Amino acid sequence: MPRFALAALALVLPVCAEAADFKAPVSEIMSAAAANWQDTGPNGEAPPNVDYFSEDFLKRLYSRDFVARYREAAKYPAYDDGGSPFDYDPVIGGQDGCALKDVTITEGRPADGAEDVTVTFDNSHCFGERAAGWEPERLVFKLVEEDGRAVIDDIERPSFEEGASLKKEMAELAEYGAQEAAGGGSGSAE
Repeated sequence: MPRFALAALALVLPVCAEAADFKAPVSEIMSAAAANWQDTGPNGEAPPNVDYFSEDFLKRLYSRDFVARYREAAKYPAYDDGGSPFDYDPVIGGQDGCALKDVTITEGRPADGAEDVTVTFDNSHCFGERAAGWEPERLVFKLVEEDGRAVIDDIERPSFEEGASLKKEMAELAEYGAQEAAGGGSGSAE
């Protein structure tokens, strides 16, 4: 009987090892975004902010290249008191918004250890009337497999100019910050 169990285990293990869950890191980031943008509680206090780029998240949810770009950009925080290189929420794409509503997460088809996971959500429902062509916000998470697990390698925001790759933005923030620190900046990030 033990030989049969070992043979069955030998057949199942390779299948389990190959099945990286590409949706899991995206779900965790979107749960953090939903928590950050939830309505205030009965006492009127905002919920504690969840940092999309905490050390824990950087270690578990993002690719090595993404983390390197984030760390380089973070050398130049958006505000004098330190912290994030962003002066807005880079996931929802703004400084203002409503509690997230109608969040959907749709997986693509994995190919060669990579997959796109698309997220749509409504974060403007509380602003009143909308334009006739209004559509939910859409994000495309680019995931890759590293060390046997799926990690976020980029976040594309199609409603931004040129698809607004978050990795590209971080590279630009780092470049601009380095120029400013060297005294060669023009005073404008554009």
